[in-house]
Amino acid sequence: MATLDLDLTLTGLHHLTAVSADASYNHKFYTDTLGMRLVKKTVNQDDTSAYHLFYADGEGNPGTDITFFDWPVGRERRGNHTVSRTGLRVRDEAALAYWQERLAALGVGHGEIALRDGRPTLDLEDREGQRLSLVADGGQGPGVPWARSPVPAEHQIRGLGPITMSVPDLKPTDAVLTLLLKMRQVRSFTGADGLTTYVYEMGAGGPAAELHVRVDPKAGPARPGAGGVHHVAFRVPTFADYEAWDARLRELGVPSSGPVDRFYFRSLYFREPGGVLFELATDAPGFAADEPQASLGERLSLPPFLEGRRGEIEAGLKPL
Repeated sequence: MATLDLDLTLTGLHHLTAVSADASYNHKFYTDTLGMRLVKKTVNQDDTSAYHLFYADGEGNPGTDITFFDWPVGRERRGNHTVSRTGLRVRDEAALAYWQERLAALGVGHGEIALRDGRPTLDLEDREGQRLSLVADGGQGPGVPWARSPVPAEHQIRGLGPITMSVPDLKPTDAVLTLLLKMRQVRSFTGADGLTTYVYEMGAGGPAAELHVRVDPKAGPARPGAGGVHHVAFRVPTFADYEAWDARLRELGVPSSGPVDRFYFRSLYFREPGGVLFELATDAPGFAADEPQASLGERLSLPPFLEGRRGEIEAGLKPL
């Protein structure tokens, strides 16, 4: 039982994986409109008929990527038991003003710049209904500009955070976040709809290391689909920590996937009581494990155990 007492710490958000039913549109929106870099073009390792696209900062750093599975499904029905909004960090209010003009010019639905949890924020949605927020982070958290982005370096999306999930009851989710995952509940705030959101932080804190839990007792369960989120992943800094987290989950009797080697990182998956799928993912080895940093995302990458099926897999994918 010794692993239960180790000083394990999740250091922040690692990635978020959402669902698209239109990979071509998705690629164009997140690279051309939002100016993010496609750092890995690969497939869902459990369903190789589907793309798995990773968009991130200029170097593909952990904590900067929003990823998508490409599945031919209908739209998500919004509700509880899921991630309901994904924060994407920008540097400051000047960046938000730039984005407000850019989104209007490109015909992208968006709201007004407003304070949320004390931070200037601009809400928007892609065409499939993916709920996003641009959040001024004041330069906190990882984020390196991409030289080939259509967005000026000073206004580019820097990375993830915060992530908001929605549940009908805080108590069971709070127990998992604080007692199992050792996150800290640091504050709460009430939105214009009268609902309360509780803020949990990891590591050094800040928007790149925050999970927001919105409590809505009246909403029904969400139905998965395009425009929805599949899972959220948290950063595990070392392989030793990863092994200790696996032992911790087993010793506490938490059902999980057990160790899964995704080649670009190692993963552990489990569901918290509110139904949201969590992943614990290592920072290493990273996206440059199988292609040069300078040409990340330019060709289809396959982990070694799928490389022998390249011809079959490529034939089943639509061009982006």
